[in-house]
Amino acid sequence: MSYFPAFIKLETTKILIVGGGAIAYEKLEKLLDFTDDITVISQDLSEQMKEKVLEYGLSYEVRPYKEGDVNGFDIVIIAVDDIPLQARIYEETRSIRCLCNAVDSVAYCDFIFPSYIKEDDLTIAISTSGTSPAFAKHFKHYLKTCIPEGVCAFLKEMKDLRSRLPKGKERMKILDEKVQAYMKEWNN
Repeated sequence: MSYFPAFIKLETTKILIVGGGAIAYEKLEKLLDFTDDITVISQDLSEQMKEKVLEYGLSYEVRPYKEGDVNGFDIVIIAVDDIPLQARIYEETRSIRCLCNAVDSVAYCDFIFPSYIKEDDLTIAISTSGTSPAFAKHFKHYLKTCIPEGVCAFLKEMKDLRSRLPKGKERMKILDEKVQAYMKEWNN
């Protein structure tokens, strides 16, 4: 079954990453595009991970995971190769109803990390539901070439207009026409 695409506001979301290696670092980098309320627990932190944790002032503990560490978190990312540990942590997250992602273990995932493009307010996510992360990665590079220069400035202009115009059908019509004109110009 495919994953439902959703964009989640992470401003008030507490995230735990279990693991400190290359994959944990990759997940951390992606999450830092959206929040810095992240705690890391790992027996070992790679140099890159340690630098990033210190740069952002993140909470971290250099120690093995222990039962109960998931308490108080809304999202848990398990980035360790120990499959029995992944299973135990995932089962723990069931009791506190938080979202869980176990890297490369779909059976222990409530969600997956899509490949994505982020330019200011524009975020485009690409997923193959885990079928081919390589395709998603390469398709992302292709889509990047399709984004017009100046799209971020246009979106800021639209945001400003949206905040100034009164809600209703007239606002929707004005904004829609503006986007259509932009798209028409972009496609020429």
